[in-house]
Amino acid sequence: MTAIILFFIGHWFLSLMYHTVFLHRYSSHAMFTMSRFWERVFFVFTWLAQGSSFLIPRAYAIMHRRHHQYSDTDKDPHSPYNYSNVISMMIATYREYNYIKNHRVPEDFDTGGYPRPPEWPRFEKIAGNPAVRIVFILAYAGFYIAFAPSPWWFLLIPIHVLMGPIHGAIVNWCGHKYGYINYTETGDRSRNTLPVDILMMGELFQNNHHRTPDKAGFAHKFYEFDPTYIVVRLLSAIKIIHLPQTAR
Repeated sequence: MTAIILFFIGHWFLSLMYHTVFLHRYSSHAMFTMSRFWERVFFVFTWLAQGSSFLIPRAYAIMHRRHHQYSDTDKDPHSPYNYSNVISMMIATYREYNYIKNHRVPEDFDTGGYPRPPEWPRFEKIAGNPAVRIVFILAYAGFYIAFAPSPWWFLLIPIHVLMGPIHGAIVNWCGHKYGYINYTETGDRSRNTLPVDILMMGELFQNNHHRTPDKAGFAHKFYEFDPTYIVVRLLSAIKIIHLPQTAR
């Protein structure tokens, strides 16, 4: 049982860390820069961490930028106010992601002044291959077969399989429906769900983030805590990334 718990927790937080650091704060918002070498290292480790639910950085970034461009309007790819439940919201998000992934960028897309998102076509083709995703799924199942003390634990396998979308569903649904508001001038209905956001590594400070989308730290009040910002500052301190003063 201990092995299963550690595996689940490890997969949850590793997948989430690469999601928020590489896909969100770097690819989508260019809050910091990194060399081509480190960018490709992050590509690989994001793939390993997300596994079967690996998200192509370019497609994710464009979709996320549209979320900011049209936040909580009828053009927002994943506003909870456009759907009756979180499942229908994520199905629509999946369709939007696939549309963009196939290089069909929406005509009304505004880059927002951000640089082009990172791309690595050859690697993306391998990492996004259905057969590769199936290998990850089989690996998750194999681990549970080897270490799960009872079949009930197998109910966790779908979470591993859909880890990336589940993280997105929690952030996009809860971060725009539940919690408190620090800033009313964001022009949307974003909220800060938790003042100390360990579970989602700071991603649930959506109101703060929508107020200052170029700031790498999502916690703005003294009682708020964004653990990912500590990771970002550490990466900056050891020169893996360059975090400009304007993004601190």
